[in-house]
Amino acid sequence: MAGNSQRPGAKRKAGTKKGAQVGSGGQRRKGLQGKGPTPKAEERTYHPAYKRKVAAEKRAAAQAPTGARKGVARGTRKATGGAEVVAGRNAVLEALRSQVPVTAVHLAERIDHDDRTREILELASIQGAQVLESSRGALDQLTEGSVHQGVALEVPPYDYASVDDLLDAAAQAGEPPLIVALDSITDPRNLGAVLRSAGAFGAHGVLVPSRRTASVTASAWKVSAGAAARVPVAKETNLSRTLADLKKSGLFVVGLDAGGDVAVRDLAFATDPLVVVVGSEGKGLSRLVRETCDAVASIPISSDVESLNAGVAAGITLYEVAQARAAK
Repeated sequence: MAGNSQRPGAKRKAGTKKGAQVGSGGQRRKGLQGKGPTPKAEERTYHPAYKRKVAAEKRAAAQAPTGARKGVARGTRKATGGAEVVAGRNAVLEALRSQVPVTAVHLAERIDHDDRTREILELASIQGAQVLESSRGALDQLTEGSVHQGVALEVPPYDYASVDDLLDAAAQAGEPPLIVALDSITDPRNLGAVLRSAGAFGAHGVLVPSRRTASVTASAWKVSAGAAARVPVAKETNLSRTLADLKKSGLFVVGLDAGGDVAVRDLAFATDPLVVVVGSEGKGLSRLVRETCDAVASIPISSDVESLNAGVAAGITLYEVAQARAAK
């Protein structure tokens, strides 16, 4: 019996292979390969999710601070382009309670309010701070990944004075200048403590170098208990050179160090125009600064193994100077 191929009408069309049928995927192997996995919704330009993502990115770019520079996180605070951002509900609330200068308060959209956020809004209103509603993405970008809990605070850059401003303040008060200089103090809380002591004992300002030193941040402001608003801080590029210039202007420079030549209570320059230089707790005074000093004084303590941090040492010394000036 003849095969089916011999039946009338069973002839194959020219150019077709046996077993291949017109219109089937068997014509080409790649016809069976497909187009791969389906893209995510936000990656498809025609999908509403993609349009929402683009809109959110535009809002975040518009709300982010311009000219921001990536800084180093310290707790919940970050430096961005000279300004500072405080992130987290507790940190923001503490800053507002301390009356830290505020540019704006950012709250996340549809945030779950609690007692802290309600007090934040109340204090922001009292202080006249701008309150902005921001997306979570905008807050992430503003805080550079810090845990913000839906709340962030912008602190404006501190307006530093010059050394001449400190001398002018003493002249206007009719008093011999009294300036506190900080050498290699990197903890802003120590700076805040020094500012508090400077305000309490009549110093005309604080001098800090521009590099490798603490700046007036929200942390320093809080520890100063408001003294940062009253005591000017000058920032100069080269501390040792600035101290040398002050000596030429008639000021005596006294450094504080555990191995000082004289006790602070016996300091001969206390009633004269004076710069008190405080070194770091670990390294003390740097070599160049120490060589610039007219004298190096120490604070007697009961044990050789104990030490005082910069804020405490400055407070004790300024108290002794104030006592000597009052007795004059």
